[in-house]
Amino acid sequence: MLAHETLALLKSQLNFQAIAGPAGNLTLGRGQLRGSPVHVAIVENRMASGALGAAEFDKLASLFKVVAARQTPLVMYLDSAGAKVSEGLPVLGAFRRMFRAALAMAGSGAPTAVYCGAICYGGASMLASLAGTRFYSTNSRLAMSGPAILAQTAGVSVLDEMFQAMSLASIGAEARTRLSLGNLAVSPTAAIEDLPAAMSAAARHAELGVRLAQIGGAGSARPPEKIERKDLDKLYPAGYALHERDGVLMGEAVCENTSVAVLGLIGGKLLGAARAWRLADMVWKNRTAPPKILHLLVDCESHATTLDDERVMLSAYLANLACALYALGEAGTHIETTVLGKLGGGVYVAVCAPAARVNLLHGAEIQLLPGKAINSILGDTGTQKYEFREYQAAHVAERELKLGLV
Repeated sequence: MLAHETLALLKSQLNFQAIAGPAGNLTLGRGQLRGSPVHVAIVENRMASGALGAAEFDKLASLFKVVAARQTPLVMYLDSAGAKVSEGLPVLGAFRRMFRAALAMAGSGAPTAVYCGAICYGGASMLASLAGTRFYSTNSRLAMSGPAILAQTAGVSVLDEMFQAMSLASIGAEARTRLSLGNLAVSPTAAIEDLPAAMSAAARHAELGVRLAQIGGAGSARPPEKIERKDLDKLYPAGYALHERDGVLMGEAVCENTSVAVLGLIGGKLLGAARAWRLADMVWKNRTAPPKILHLLVDCESHATTLDDERVMLSAYLANLACALYALGEAGTHIETTVLGKLGGGVYVAVCAPAARVNLLHGAEIQLLPGKAINSILGDTGTQKYEFREYQAAHVAERELKLGLV
């Protein structure tokens, strides 16, 4: 069954009634599932590859808050390439707000299911990864990066037949449904049943770890390396003890006469599935005895754009990291994310949506997407520089740290 046929089936079997007219590519409505009410959100690829702007993200955030409060089931249909990059910083701030509401909804235990359209990329794929169940049509594709960016990373043409076959084998419906019991194929003959119970966030984290171990990507047991840097000296003048292992920063520091736990991603390397899981694992371990304050230090321009990372469903690992941080915050930890260098895209949302505050070191940058990705979508370099007041106005960051560097 193709994606557009799945959408028609959904509307028919749920007895879908739109609440109002479409807002961009988004339509919200209500339906019936076995005689009980269900919320419905439909994102169609009507324009700009189904991209979602700030207005649509804000409507989704409001819906997720209602679902979390009322525990009414939610069914979503997502045929979208993700955020509308042409809107710049405001859409990133709106994405952050929406994803935090989605994390709260997922944490509430409200039953949710996502039916993937022909494309489910970027932010749409992260949102789908929070659902208890994902259903794939025959032509569905789910990934953090679309084929054009994956091909660019591989150094081949997106039209190359061998690459197309490899891409399909990595991000297509058949590949996704083999990965997890939470990924299912749409059946044209089966009626929509009650939504399956969602796996707990901790259990899903464990499953993702097993998936990595099966491909040998869970990380080494090499000893941690002590980290000392000038920016950290200025950030924590009263002292710190930080180490890095397998690309994850960990330790503790003294800030304003208070001991704080520290985790992070530094060095500027793109975030792949294995490192995202290792950081999430450190966060989950902190939850057994939640620290009062956690500082999350990041210098990570964006997510990895390789087929290897997409084969294990990178979107799920970014969503898992966000879930771990959100759970720690709910356990009573005050989380602050501090950008030391560059940060953008889905990684920004994963580490900033759960945070109580986002700090930006003077001279650091937050981007909607890296320049190459912006260029492939909009045809420009994506090198625009922003003043801190613009980040603040867009609710992308709350505080600038100058630390005597200027």
